[in-house]
Amino acid sequence: MLNDIVKMGNPLLVFEEVKLIVSEMFPQFDFDSLDDFFKDTVRLFEGNYPGFQTCDTEYHDLKHTTDTLLAIARLIHGATLRGLHFSKRGVFLALTSAMLHDSGYILALDESGQGAKYTLTHVERSIDFLKRYFFENDYSDKDANLCDAILKCTGLDEKILQIEFLSWENEILGKMLGTADLLGQMGDRNYLEKLPFLYREFSQGKIEGIGTELDFLDSTPGFYKTTLERLAHDLGGVNVYMRYHFRARWDIDEDLYISSIENSIRYLEYVLKNYREDVHAHLKRGGMMRKFRKRYPELTKNRTQSKRSQTQVM
Repeated sequence: MLNDIVKMGNPLLVFEEVKLIVSEMFPQFDFDSLDDFFKDTVRLFEGNYPGFQTCDTEYHDLKHTTDTLLAIARLIHGATLRGLHFSKRGVFLALTSAMLHDSGYILALDESGQGAKYTLTHVERSIDFLKRYFFENDYSDKDANLCDAILKCTGLDEKILQIEFLSWENEILGKMLGTADLLGQMGDRNYLEKLPFLYREFSQGKIEGIGTELDFLDSTPGFYKTTLERLAHDLGGVNVYMRYHFRARWDIDEDLYISSIENSIRYLEYVLKNYREDVHAHLKRGGMMRKFRKRYPELTKNRTQSKRSQTQVM
């Protein structure tokens, strides 16, 4: 359903939806700088940014970046609906942080190998790229330091309590980016068929203990349980604001990200139990997913029956 209300594969449509959401919160928001930032982000991932190669990571790609960007905009909007107040500057910096949160995977022109080799250090590299970009475009050191703290929240091994946030707003926006990063990737309609890409990135990044690709897939339901704990505790439970966004924007009283993730995890468990010898063919969206939904409607239906808004982004 996430892809039905906004065509997530089109970066421009996703960005237009982000701007609409921001306009709901700040009718007089000046989008000039955000537009420039978005254009440069697309250039960076597509290999048109000076000094850098095309992004070669198939999991942490431009689509994942725009998925995360939209997810954090939705969280901020939902929180605003619940009475939280954010500054225009704070929201701008949170959105720019989302755009560059995985820039650390992208190789410079003089580098060899593949971007996934930086899996363990990509957060630090992303912060370095953002600070350099800010310096070159005359942003303040304070802005750079605010984004530094926000970006650190995307590191799965980062101890959130040890991050030196500059304000309450900086802290909650950082936790929102960490949340959006997880929800954006796991809520992707193609999440399951992209898991082999993530496995290859982890292998290239020399992540220890991942085992075989099948071992990795077997561990994914457990990773989701760990993710729920991280969302609730380390990241402050800010994912609860997502439901208020969908209720206001689309008249859907549900967190569509959690629903999508839970459906994917159920289907993955089904595939691993019944098709271990041919997992790849069954992870792809299409016939098998439709058969699964038909056979097990109680496992894939939305938890809350709600009316969808007639307004859609095509």
